[in-house]
Amino acid sequence: METKISSNHVWSADLGNGYYQNPILYADYSDPDVIRVGKDFFMVSSSFNMSPCLPILHSTDLVNWKIVNHVCEKFPFEGYDKPRHGDGVWAPSIRYHDGFFWVFFGAPDEGIFMSKTKDPFGKWSPLHLVKKVKGWIDACPFWDEDGQAYLVNAFARSRIGFKSILHISRMKPDGTELLDDGVHIFDGNLHHETIEGPKMYKLNGYYYIFAPAGGVATGWQTILRSKSIFGPYEDKIVLHKGETEINGPHQGGWVELENGENWFIHFQDKGAYGRITHLQPMKWENDWPVMGYNVNQNGIGEPVIRWKKPNVSALQNEIIIPQTSDEFDGTSLGLQWQWRANQNHEWYQLGVKESQLRLFASSLPEDAETLYDAGQILTQKLPAPDFSATTKLAFHPERNEDYCGLMIFGLKYSGIKLRKSETGVTLLHFIGENNDEITVEKQEVIAEVNSKIIYLKVDVSEGAVCQFKYSYDNESYQSVGQPFIATEGKWVGAQVGIFCVNKGKKESQGYVDVDWFRIK
Repeated sequence: METKISSNHVWSADLGNGYYQNPILYADYSDPDVIRVGKDFFMVSSSFNMSPCLPILHSTDLVNWKIVNHVCEKFPFEGYDKPRHGDGVWAPSIRYHDGFFWVFFGAPDEGIFMSKTKDPFGKWSPLHLVKKVKGWIDACPFWDEDGQAYLVNAFARSRIGFKSILHISRMKPDGTELLDDGVHIFDGNLHHETIEGPKMYKLNGYYYIFAPAGGVATGWQTILRSKSIFGPYEDKIVLHKGETEINGPHQGGWVELENGENWFIHFQDKGAYGRITHLQPMKWENDWPVMGYNVNQNGIGEPVIRWKKPNVSALQNEIIIPQTSDEFDGTSLGLQWQWRANQNHEWYQLGVKESQLRLFASSLPEDAETLYDAGQILTQKLPAPDFSATTKLAFHPERNEDYCGLMIFGLKYSGIKLRKSETGVTLLHFIGENNDEITVEKQEVIAEVNSKIIYLKVDVSEGAVCQFKYSYDNESYQSVGQPFIATEGKWVGAQVGIFCVNKGKKESQGYVDVDWFRIK
């Protein structure tokens, strides 16, 4: 039976004929981990400084995915009320144990955290601090058959002074606390530089650690195995780029289907598009996993581009992709949206006007001067190599320093914005860049706006080449500025977003009403 493919989908992994293409998610679901519970699959990924935190995705076939939840609304620690680029939630793990869904992660400055729930679509428990520590990252829990619990992790050299070491600690079975300081179990500095992201499993009496090594853009997937949880561990590379174009295929999770099929989900660093998600067929030979295809004599496979879909019992009649467009007709923001810092509900309101989002011209953080340090930019991931994003706005500024607009955000960023002027409203094109020490932002006047309603648009083409445009009728569009090549952010891909801010010293009652945001 063929699967129905919607013409609105900008990227579809499901080819509709029983096969799929990689990536299964052409979007920045960084550091994915995945589990199966019955007929359902659940995936988590890093959210760093963004909120809401820790997206939960759901699938019934490992190919079609939808965002269904977030673990928490905010990362409740000092300093996250403004953007702390690249900090926060790193490389989570998801597990199902003792009737609960568990998520563990390391925040490089705050420690190891845990949340759990009986219902992954519902409310998750508040974040629990398992260990207050600096530099412990990529935490993964493991419960052995005898009831003993453990936590395996990696280290961030930027916080602790070393990396490429994997570590394991005993843990309370309820996941609330580590019982010792743990021991180093593997040193990757000799043959697996930058080993990190460990995921622990057990099969046929072996303890396995799946761990990426070699660096995000250039590395490979390493497998460690031992008959003892504390080692020593044998090491083997099982997946690399080989002759393909899929650089750095690593960091992810293994799942076994009800029928015994095995699959591995991992990411690929795609620059401005972020760490996009791939699915590899997998099998076991001589108690080692074999991934991908074109496996060489050393047992190292290459990523597949196209493959037969997983053989699941659930019938998938319709292509499903993570949400993108939003008509703002609900009582809450779509799950695709994230703020660039801990969200503040005073930044926005739904329902003031029917099926519209109102963004208020809220002030920048006290020491911020540019949009790079504005938490109140509402963004989502780039969803495909080629797409357009269009939004319909009605701007109601109060002060001359009120701005609203559409932008592509990264270490370099650009967009079009509206600003109150002496004669009405002015349209400007802007571009900015951050180099870790300073952000430089420039703007130029394009036109005086002669309509209460305006449509802002960005066309993104292969290579993340962005052309901004505007229109008064959503039919005839004028290009603004030269094409802009998007760049990644701090550990994340570029993002497309809308905003309303006040860059002055006095508070403003200005706002913009966003009728809709559509990606095609």
